[in-house]
Amino acid sequence: MIRLVRPELLNVKPIASPLGYGNSFSAFSHRPVTELDKITCTQPLTVSDLQKSCGFSLESAVSASEKLRVDTTDKIDSVLKLLRTHGLTRSQINNFVTKRPSGDLGDTLEPNLKLFKSLGITGANLAEMLNKEHRVLESDAYATVEFFRTNGFSDSQIKSITVKRPKFYVYNLKKCMKPKLEFFKALGFAELQMAKFLSSQPYILERSLENHIIPCIEILRRVLDTDENVLKAIRAGCLVLEYNIEKVLEPNIAILVNHGVPKSLVVKLMLIQPRTLLQSTARLNKIIDEVKKLGFDPTNLLFVLAIRSMAVMSKALWEKKLEAYMNFGLTKDEVYSAFRRQPMFMIVSEQKISKLMDCYVNKLSMEPLIISKHPYLLLFSLEKRILPRCSVLQLLMSNKVITEDFSLTYMFKMTEKQFIERIVKKYEHKVPKVVKAHQGKIKFQGFLK
Repeated sequence: MIRLVRPELLNVKPIASPLGYGNSFSAFSHRPVTELDKITCTQPLTVSDLQKSCGFSLESAVSASEKLRVDTTDKIDSVLKLLRTHGLTRSQINNFVTKRPSGDLGDTLEPNLKLFKSLGITGANLAEMLNKEHRVLESDAYATVEFFRTNGFSDSQIKSITVKRPKFYVYNLKKCMKPKLEFFKALGFAELQMAKFLSSQPYILERSLENHIIPCIEILRRVLDTDENVLKAIRAGCLVLEYNIEKVLEPNIAILVNHGVPKSLVVKLMLIQPRTLLQSTARLNKIIDEVKKLGFDPTNLLFVLAIRSMAVMSKALWEKKLEAYMNFGLTKDEVYSAFRRQPMFMIVSEQKISKLMDCYVNKLSMEPLIISKHPYLLLFSLEKRILPRCSVLQLLMSNKVITEDFSLTYMFKMTEKQFIERIVKKYEHKVPKVVKAHQGKIKFQGFLK
């Protein structure tokens, strides 16, 4: 067992060996050896031992030698081997030992490391966790994990919480966590829902229940009218519980109302993406001005959707997406025209823009102007919707069941239920393979000419 003893408690000072071999700390001032032995029966590791076993620099070894005191070098070797077995590098071990204050690891090191390994926490994740909270290896980790498990958290969710907030392992969970979980359950969250949003944003659990969480909920109730809407807003963006919404949310709502946005649309925006209303008032005002210049009507849903789209990206990212569309033949005016028809058109990632536009323009020979007039085409999944439907249509055409006289945009726009009823089930008795094609099991090679 490693014992970490703070030298100031011993009232002793290490003195370099007169022989100068590795600056061994072999003599002590102020206290006789017999009195020191009464305090601890262990002997300090020499600086050279630490340099050899841990790969420490001289400076780090000197620092660590003032803390680490073990019976034999075999014990430090066994501990180091255990840490290496769980994926820590020399530099990570060095960081852990030198930054950790004096104390006793006791018998918790090995079982805790095994428990964390069972959760998938090793190597870089383990190092990140220890860098945030070294005491986690001395805690009753099993009790903490069991607490979260009994409250509906999966092991993957517990892993996420552990890496993000390892300090929870040194908290009195029954005192500071249990009341918060009970509050969210009473509010109407099922355990699975609660575990999902709290594991993604565990920082919420650090907030005071009485001074922050409950006042937030009361404001949300006042804005959203019902507890059902409050739950929906939190599911849509649980970050809302981390902000001082009295100072941020309410002023932004007042700005929207002053610009003529009905409360019903404000509520809808909160239910879609509450983060939109957590911008600074200056930024929100600027976005509103830009949206108005594009001709959006404040009383129309498209107005708040346009604000939502602009609020989630920087100006630089907006320009990159604009360029991505223009690379496939759309003009700047056509991109903005598409945005006015469907503001979600600009939320699509650059990668998805490239994949879909390449398919539409290069593989399906669509005119860019068609995409500008039907911007919803960019909201569909290429792998799950577009390619399987193209494969179905190609099979039907090659078997002369249908002609080429159909609208691709119409075929893509149909809901999944409509496409199955009107196309797949209608023709599967003539071309049975359409079922596999619709399931994505037949690769689309392009429309044969």
